[in-house]
Order: sequence, then C-alpha cells, then structure tokens
Amino acid sequence: MSTEIESVLIENRVFPPFPNLVEGAAISGMDNYQAMCDEARRNPDAFWERLARENLVWDKAFTQVLDTSEAPFYRWFGDGEMNVSANCLDKHLNTPVADKTAIIFESDDGKVTSVTYKELHARVCQFANGLKALGYSAGERAIIYLPMSIEAVVAMQACARLGIIHSVVFGGFSSKSLHERTVDVGASLVITADAQMRGGKSIPLKAAVDDALAMGGCGAVRNVIVYQRVGGQLDWNNGRDLWMHDVSAGQPDTCPAASLNAEHPLFILYTSGSTGKPKGVQHACGGFLLWSLLTTKWTFDAKDDDVFWCTADVGWVTGHTYVAYGPLAAGLTQIVFEGVPTYPDVGRFWEMIQRHKVSIFYTAPTAIRSLTKAAESTPKYHPREYDLSSLRIIGSVGEPINPEAWMWYYKNVGGERCPVLDTWWQTETGAHMITPLPGVTPLKPGSCTLPLPGIEAAIVDEAGEDVERGKGGFLVMKRPWPGMIRTIWGDPERFKQSYFPPELKGYYLAGDGAQRDSDGYFWIMGRIDDVLNVSGHRLGTMEVESALVAHELVAEAAVVGRPDDTTGEAVVAFVVLNRTLPEGDEADQIAAQLRSWVAKEIGPIAKPRDIRFGENLPKTRSGKIMRRLLRVVAKGERITQDVSTLENPAILDQLSQAR
Repeated sequence: MSTEIESVLIENRVFPPFPNLVEGAAISGMDNYQAMCDEARRNPDAFWERLARENLVWDKAFTQVLDTSEAPFYRWFGDGEMNVSANCLDKHLNTPVADKTAIIFESDDGKVTSVTYKELHARVCQFANGLKALGYSAGERAIIYLPMSIEAVVAMQACARLGIIHSVVFGGFSSKSLHERTVDVGASLVITADAQMRGGKSIPLKAAVDDALAMGGCGAVRNVIVYQRVGGQLDWNNGRDLWMHDVSAGQPDTCPAASLNAEHPLFILYTSGSTGKPKGVQHACGGFLLWSLLTTKWTFDAKDDDVFWCTADVGWVTGHTYVAYGPLAAGLTQIVFEGVPTYPDVGRFWEMIQRHKVSIFYTAPTAIRSLTKAAESTPKYHPREYDLSSLRIIGSVGEPINPEAWMWYYKNVGGERCPVLDTWWQTETGAHMITPLPGVTPLKPGSCTLPLPGIEAAIVDEAGEDVERGKGGFLVMKRPWPGMIRTIWGDPERFKQSYFPPELKGYYLAGDGAQRDSDGYFWIMGRIDDVLNVSGHRLGTMEVESALVAHELVAEAAVVGRPDDTTGEAVVAFVVLNRTLPEGDEADQIAAQLRSWVAKEIGPIAKPRDIRFGENLPKTRSGKIMRRLLRVVAKGERITQDVSTLENPAILDQLSQAR
C-alpha cells in the first residue's frame, strides 16, 4: 500500500513566539530546545535519568533507566519504587503549596467548591483508608464511572495511593460498554455516582452499573461505592452497595502511600480498536507520571500563579494526564468543570475564564468550531464580549485543528497575544509528543509543529524507510519514551501487532498519516484509515475538511469516503453552516459553491461527490466527531453500532435523510 498523500494545503502564515513568553520559559528559545534534543539523542539514558531524578520523588532509587530485553515490552526505571499519589500530593505538604487551592470545581448549575492541596490530601487519604478497611489492596482493579467532580479525582488518587489499578469509564458510555470493560479488566470494585448533571438534566449512573453487573461475568465485583451527587431513590444492593461518604467517614486523614515498583500499572484506559473490541491501554506509574509532569511544565510553561483549565473529562486520557495527575504533580491551581459549554448559554466557557481568571485554557477543536458558529450567530456570547485578558496560553487537543478554526481561536479567544498550542498525542503515548512550545516555536496554523525533546518522531513508508519532506507517510516514533503504553491488558499479541508491526523496524506506529514540510514541521493528515484513495490519488480527509472550514459559510465539516465503482472511493462531506439549514435548490447551489471552493483550494480530485448539510455532527459528549458512524451513513447502510456515547444521536437520522 502506498503511503504517499498527494496534496496538502500550503500554509504560509507564521507567528513567531511572543518575546514576553520566551523570557523565563521552561524551555526558552530555539537554541535551548535544540540543545535538549541533542542531549537526548546523544545519550538518551542519561537524559531520562536526569529528568526522572530531578522531577520525581523516589522511595527506592532506580539503577536501570531503560530495559529493552523484552522489546517492545519496554520497562522504565524498573528497579525503582515510588508512588504517584505521593508525588501529586504528599510532596507539597511541607511547602507553601499545601495551602494553595488545588481544585476549583464548578458544577453544572454554577455552584463553585474549592479544595486546597492539604484538604485534597486529607480526602484522598480518608477514602484510601476506607478502601483498605474493605480489604482492597495493590494489584486489584477498580472501575471508576463518575461525573467530573472533586470526588472523581479523589477516587483516582486513592486508587493510585494503594496501588489499585483504575480503569475510568466515561460517564456517557452505556451499560453494555461498562459491562465489557468490567469483565475484561476483572474489576473487584466499582466507584460510581447516583447520577450526573449535564445541561440542567440528571443522567443516571448507578442504574447503568446495576444493569451492567446484571449481564453476568462480573462476579469478582465485591462492592459498588456510590457518590451521592443528585439524591433521590435508588435501587440498593445491601452488602454490596455503599455510599462514598460512609466509606470515608471516621477514617484517619493520613494514609501511607504504597511503595510501588515504577512499572506497576497505574491505570488501564479503554480505547476503540479497528476490530470493534475495545483495547485496554496499560500505563505504568513511574513513566506515565514523569511524562505527564514534564509536558505540563514544558508545553504549558506552567507557573506557580497559573490557573489551569483543561476541559476534558477524566473518562478520556486527556483528563487523566492534564486533570487528575499532571497539574497536581506540578502544584497548579486548576478548574474542574462538570457541565457543557453551551449551558446555560453558549458563553459559558468565556464567562468562566473571565470569572476564574484562567491563564491556561486547553480544549478540543470540535468545541472551538461549534462555539465559533454560536458566537458568530449570537454576538452577545462572542468571546470579545468577555474579559479574557487573564489568558496567557491557549491549547487544542483531540484531533488536528483546521487552520481557519486556529485563526478564529487565536484572534477571538487569545486576542492575538496567546500562542495556540496544537498538541498531537494519543491515549497510548501518555502525554504530548509533538507540540509547539510557548518560548520556542514559531507557529503555523494547522501544524502541531515539532517533537518534544526526547521524542524521535519520523514519517516512513510501508518498509519503515524515511520519506522525503513534503511526502506523506506513516507517523512513527523511532525510540521508546517513558510515558508510552506498556501493553494491551490481557492481549500482548494484539499490542505487538497494533503498535510495533515487524515491517516497520520496531518503530512505534501511531496510526496517523502525516507529512513534514520544508521547515521540518509535522502536519497530521488524519488516521491511516481516513486517507482516501480517489482514482489512485491519496487524499487526507483532514485537508479536505480544512478547505471546507476555510469557506466563510462553513462552521464545521467532517469528510469520509464511500466505495465507488468508478473512482474506488468517493469523497463525502458532512457540513454544518454558519446559518440556517438550506433546502431544495438553495442547498444544491451552496453545495456546488463548496465543491468549486475545494477544487480551488486543493484540486479537482478532492471535490466532494456528496455534500450533506446538517444542524450538527454526531459527537461524543467529549466533543469528538464519530466519523465511523458517518462512514455508515455515507454508504447508505443502517447503523447497528452502540450510539449511547453520542451527545446528539438524532443527528444521524437527519444526516441520513439529508439532500
């Protein structure tokens, strides 16, 4: 299979680093960045050893940095011992950080609750002691199915403290998805809530747990611990079900942190796989925390007085790395938010930034694009109507951000004085891999720019050979790094086949198509599966989407392929406009206008065969566009997959019937 992608949108806009951010940055200036990259290339073991000793508190010092004897099952700091929770909380207790606000929690209805590091430590210890009293210990697995809350962080940290391996399941997942994960991970404990609040509505969680456990195969579960979020009547299994506040009640507010091997699994997080069976991505304590902490410091240039807000749910890896662990290890004050960006109105994010004086804001491109549409159609909720002067850095996560969405974010949210950090990474990588640095990197809208020090990213062909600049290929990592996936839980063969295929010389295969420009900047073209083959020409779906979003009428677009007898694949575009939904001849006219636009921006080969207009796109509650469902719609087939994670499942019917 050829990996070459025929064309790419050329981006000539370049924004140099702001001088006020270069001075005093965690990594300051291109020379310092290059020096760190050179240090890592010359002697990677010494590089990682220095960083691990400087940044983590070790109970037992490691003597070996990287063990490659069973590659690709790499072991980092494998004879060292430490505890993740102690590195996030205990290390701050005898410093001024102890009395600093750790979490500002804002609930769906706007109520605000704050805890200091000292208070958070006490709550984690009380809950951990309660778990110990129930007989739970290191090596057991806990399913965490909670809404965004201080309690979610407490549950994750308490598990980490005891060495209980947690597997967080996003609160939007169905009981069937919950059942699959509970069985696969062999959980003996489930931590949930009676319900969660989203957009003013109560969504039951405990009931979904009951349904999941009733499906069978979950006999290892001894207890279901319930956080009382909403109140009201619940079905209750006496002897199994316990209230979270009762588990903590009367427990000491100190709890020794278990001294764990650095390779002890911290968590297992399930991510979708091409076979349909979710993959349990396993991460290790030492390497994951080191990479989480370093990237929090480097990418966000974190300062003591920052107010950090990552909008991701803890059910996704972003909420692990940049809510539950990285910011706490760095001693930051952070926002944890339960609600949605459109409730009670579409100005919610901007109003919260204004009120809490947020300085670092990190959200998804889908949120940015949908809020762009809302802001332009409802001027009173436009970001310019709010005081966002506290912002210093703004970031993007989840998928590549289209250049025009990047520009809107840069101008309207960042006020043309904040760098947009377009971060590329994955559940499997643990934390950022390719990203701009505020004090280093000239920015190009739509590019994730350059790899972090210690990350040897490359673009290769199907034989693992480097491709020349400007040519598309497979994105790979040529060297291991501490935050990397260790295995797929219970399926080591699938791990090797998925991420280290033998034909690629032992490189880590990211699964994304990409290319590098003449400056060495990386441009992500979409998943390898999302590269379309139209009449022998290979097109990245991302560039077609970017071309569409660059048109003044378009707020959002998602592009997929469908089989075509003549061209092999046909381009199908699902488009959300910055106006009311067009019908009849008007829809045909706008579609023709957009086809011509794509032909001008990329070339005639990229013109969508079909353009379907909708009021929205099918998205998970985290804001991710479900392109696999759009492929089914594009082919005219009936959707049989589980759509319970969608925020707006009815949109699939609209798009299926769209002109």
